[in-house]
Amino acid sequence: MNRIMCEFPFSMRLTYESGQPIAFHAEFKGGMEDTLEYVTEKGLIKVTHNTKTNEIKYSYLGDYGKASARSEVMKKLGLSHNMDCIYNKIDTDEFMHKSISELKGLRMTMNPVWETTLSYVVSQFNNIKRIRLIMRRLIGKYGEEVECRGRRLRLFPTAEALECSSIKELMECNVGFRAAYIKEVASEWQSFNYERLYKMDYAEAKEELMSMRGIGDKVADCILLMGYGKMEAFPIDTWIKRALEGIYLKKRASNKELHSFIEGKWPEYAGYAQQYIYWYSRQNKILK
Repeated sequence: MNRIMCEFPFSMRLTYESGQPIAFHAEFKGGMEDTLEYVTEKGLIKVTHNTKTNEIKYSYLGDYGKASARSEVMKKLGLSHNMDCIYNKIDTDEFMHKSISELKGLRMTMNPVWETTLSYVVSQFNNIKRIRLIMRRLIGKYGEEVECRGRRLRLFPTAEALECSSIKELMECNVGFRAAYIKEVASEWQSFNYERLYKMDYAEAKEELMSMRGIGDKVADCILLMGYGKMEAFPIDTWIKRALEGIYLKKRASNKELHSFIEGKWPEYAGYAQQYIYWYSRQNKILK
């Protein structure tokens, strides 16, 4: 069994529950130790976190070696993030201080860009429980089945597989009105040079993503934050908008005004600030 000692606070449960892509298809089990199991293009990763010692153990199947599996786990779970530094940067007020205190250890994950894109196209006007159900149905219906050391695994569905599907077939996965968006994004993804966005700055990359049909302001920021690791991204949905307006601005504001406020308040780690505001507000039923 391979081990990683977390240098900074880490909570697998909070990270999994906070509406990030891993929550939509990974298998999570709590108890004395939190365990997360997920499928990648290379195989299967299983991670166990001891909540008392802060030790992480992981195993793997498939086309992984010891070094590549460790790299996958570190990257996926944001284990290299200097949380002391991040907390110092975003702990700017009483509300954020309470959020950090209650949610200490929640990390930003890094996920494959296409996986992140499809997850957040599905997330539009949706809740986490239903997103998870839809994503697992899409994987079950369109993901390639592979064998990995005696285990049958389903890979994440490719853009090509979804683009070739009919609206009617997609609707069978309970995607609802999102079926058209899924087909549009999957079709455009075939010729979209998504790799070059890694080298773009945040604003330029966001403009590129929003040029695709089916990707708006919030979805673009989710992709940039959890697919590209651009920490300046701050996804704004209805819940976050209410929180910012009610807690910080004390007035109604446009998304443009909200983004301007965010850039001034949390310029380096806006994405982390968003995650803490979002999840603290949801858990404590603030601003219903």
